[in-house]
Amino acid sequence: MSTVTGVSAADQAPGPDGKQPLQGDRASTGRFGDRLFGGAATVSGVVVIALVSLIAVFLVVQAVPALMNNSESFFTSRVWAPGGEKPAFGILEFLWTTVTASTIAMLVAVPVGVAVALFITQYAPTWMRRPAAGLVDLLAAVPSIVYGLWGLIAFAPVFKPVQGWIESALGWFPLFAPTGISGGTIFFIGIVLAIMVLPIVTALSREVFDQTPIAHKEGALALGATQWEMIRTAVLPFGRPGVISASMLALGRALGETIAVTFLVSALSDGSPWTWSLFNGGETFASKIANNAAEFSNPGKTGAYIAAGLVLFVLTFVVNSIARVVIERRKAFTE
Repeated sequence: MSTVTGVSAADQAPGPDGKQPLQGDRASTGRFGDRLFGGAATVSGVVVIALVSLIAVFLVVQAVPALMNNSESFFTSRVWAPGGEKPAFGILEFLWTTVTASTIAMLVAVPVGVAVALFITQYAPTWMRRPAAGLVDLLAAVPSIVYGLWGLIAFAPVFKPVQGWIESALGWFPLFAPTGISGGTIFFIGIVLAIMVLPIVTALSREVFDQTPIAHKEGALALGATQWEMIRTAVLPFGRPGVISASMLALGRALGETIAVTFLVSALSDGSPWTWSLFNGGETFASKIANNAAEFSNPGKTGAYIAAGLVLFVLTFVVNSIARVVIERRKAFTE
């Protein structure tokens, strides 16, 4: 008996009910599954875009009236008095503290995270790789409040002599000038944030490095490359887009961190002199909003804090957009 072209005899065998399956039934079932999955994926994407758009619209609608009544420069003023008859508020201090602390965190976390990921994937013995990877993943699951308490109780006394040494050795440089603050300085907050985001950078970089084609690594070694030369020419170029993605994800975590920073921050008093020193105090956007949530008593005050949150939202969005552009250009270059 002849068979239909392209269909095996097993596909034409009678089913449990004794009936011959039809080829159209299989095709229609496959097309239905594809349509169902495609529709679910489309709906999910639309929902995510809609949520982000609605959040942006809400922030803008709530912030614009307060910004219209603001009597100070929103981006260059350090005054924060949104509750008076003539509201006056600016975000210069919050912007400086947020960006600077996050930058310090990334300068510390990214090199260390990449180095740890390379050790786990390229240098560590086989018996050590799985426990080390599990430990890193476990650190990523530690709650923010635990990091905050650890930094306040355990790490601050250890860091204080280090800050004193830096101030005595490099105090002539404006970024390290002494300020008399020894607690929650911008530099200290940046170090704690670096420890918090380090597991994110390490875990994602490890996964990317572990996917480097074996042929690329063996080819480099066959040409006489050392272990480091193989990593530099094969592993790092392959994993660079993934490292950038991990860094931007960690940066987003650092920019928006609230609980740990709220525990550690040393808020400055009104009228305190401006300084570029990293050993000065200050509040981030997130800590300022969290510490003063009880002040959302009228639309004017609430709008001022929402305006600050809008800046943080835009800052995070811009960072992620830049990361996406860099990754796409890198992919286009490698292809």
